[in-house]
Amino acid sequence: MAVLDSMAKLTGAIAQSGGAAGGSPASAHAKVTIYYNHKCRKSREALQILKEKGIEPEIRNYMDEPPSKEELSEVLRKMGRRPRDIFRKSEPLYKDLGLKNKDLTDDELLTYLNEYPILIERPIVVKGQRAVLGRPPEDVRRII
Repeated sequence: MAVLDSMAKLTGAIAQSGGAAGGSPASAHAKVTIYYNHKCRKSREALQILKEKGIEPEIRNYMDEPPSKEELSEVLRKMGRRPRDIFRKSEPLYKDLGLKNKDLTDDELLTYLNEYPILIERPIVVKGQRAVLGRPPEDVRRII
């Protein structure tokens, strides 16, 4: 009888959690945001992947509306990354500003990303408490 009681409790817990995989119903319907540059082929490809899955994300044109340092910090936390990880190192401005300098702090790097959004690697897709860099664009499938 104790085994049946335990199984009933477990079954109820699984149903409340949204399924055996442990995903919650809230995360299944979390808002999706894509940090997007319409001139970037990889951004367009990642957006197409989202739309093919029936997802209409909030499109954040970060070139017109640069994310704040706080917003960038939060996105990086969700990605499990540091500011240096999302710089477009091939961008001439990266070299011109001396951003290879290993003595720059994360806060200083966030300032550069905010002031010069062209330096942000893209696309970045955020869903709930997770975020991923869409390089390659297929990587966005990891969180949708």
